[in-house]
Amino acid sequence: MANTERILVLKLGALGDFVQALGPFASIRAHHKGAHITLLTSAPYVDFAKASNLFDDVWVDAERPKLWQVGRILALRSRLKSGHFSRVYDLQTSSRSSFYFYILGPGKRPEWSGIASGCSHPHANPNRALQHTHERQAEQLKMAGVDPVPRPDLSWAASDVSRFGLNPPYALLVPGGAPHRPAKRWSAQNYAKLANHMLGEGLTPVLLGAAAESGILQLIAHEAPGSVNLCGKTNFIDIATLAKAATVAVGNDTGPMHLIAAANCASVVLYSYDSDPDLCAQRGQSVNILRRETLDSLNESEVWEALSAFVSNLTRVP
Repeated sequence: MANTERILVLKLGALGDFVQALGPFASIRAHHKGAHITLLTSAPYVDFAKASNLFDDVWVDAERPKLWQVGRILALRSRLKSGHFSRVYDLQTSSRSSFYFYILGPGKRPEWSGIASGCSHPHANPNRALQHTHERQAEQLKMAGVDPVPRPDLSWAASDVSRFGLNPPYALLVPGGAPHRPAKRWSAQNYAKLANHMLGEGLTPVLLGAAAESGILQLIAHEAPGSVNLCGKTNFIDIATLAKAATVAVGNDTGPMHLIAAANCASVVLYSYDSDPDLCAQRGQSVNILRRETLDSLNESEVWEALSAFVSNLTRVP
């Protein structure tokens, strides 16, 4: 309909940030009843966003122009203007997403919630960088008149995971992480020790990771026979579905652990001083953060102790 309110939401990535934006997405949807809402995001999150049913349209942020790529900037500007958006919620709040505000000028721009200088609804908190992602986005939206903001809800996420042949009880292990930040990873050898401890307690370790992490997962599977290696076999909705039936999950501070925790799987997340849980910790019903200056100083027995409250009713394998 010609008079339908048209809203644009910007959330480009990464996975953990995208998961933590699910609450804000839902709040925007509830606030703008009857509006046509478009999400602009990165290619890996398109199917996940569509499955949430929180958006009427999902666009891929494919142009990503550099400052000197005038043609691509003009193409992006044309595309954004073609949406005839009355308001934009910039939940990425980066220099890149703020640049999208600037290229919509000169002339009248849509209302804009974000951090771009001159926008109509700025997140005007000078200490926003010290806030956890959830509180920061909730406050940003409240300043734009959108309130309250719920926690992420993954009740809609369901896929047929019977193809994996898993039988409870099982635990999810997420030993990977950003390759350029190795300090955020607990060693594969320690994960293998933990996996063997789980097997001895009657708990099947299920290894999750992308193809780039195949070497780590193969090592763990080799050192802990009986583990199930699902490297490269799961999408985001599969992971959420598996998490809902898992006894517990253990992993580094990486995107899939945000997804697992948001699915309300009891989770133990391992942090070094390379990242700050006060700013980005996983949120869910039962999340235990273990933090050490370096993860090399964290031993398997400490992680198992953190898990013990969640697995105390298992029958030990003789």
